[in-house]
Order: sequence, then structure tokens, then C-alpha cells
Amino acid sequence: MRAIDLSTVTWRKSSYSNQDGGECVEVAANAPAQGLVPVRDSKDVSRTPLLIGEGAWEAFVGGVKKG
Repeated sequence: MRAIDLSTVTWRKSSYSNQDGGECVEVAANAPAQGLVPVRDSKDVSRTPLLIGEGAWEAFVGGVKKG
């Protein structure tokens, strides 16, 4: 698998995240790789992001919204 350049993506944090550095992830919606959603730890952005399949990410977000 070849590396994906994420240097130009725009990371966004949940609107539920606070400024105290709580447990949160950041997501890049504009990734250069089609079908993948990069996700990273907002407390340690130097770590390699996870690349999650778009369908799996949508299922996860849907499940969170349902509670």
C-alpha cells in the first residue's frame, strides 16, 4: 500500500469538543484518497492518522447519532 499525502487536508474537531484537551478525534473530510476518511487523535497530532473506509465511517457516525 502506498502512502497517502495528508499534508494539505483540513482537519476538523467535533463541535462537542472543548478547549481543555478532552478525549477527541479530528477528521479530514477532504482527503486525496477517494473512499477513505482520515481520523487522528487531537491530543497527539504527530501520530499517524487512521484511514477508515467511507462506508464504515458513515456507519459509525450513524450509530453515534442514534445513541
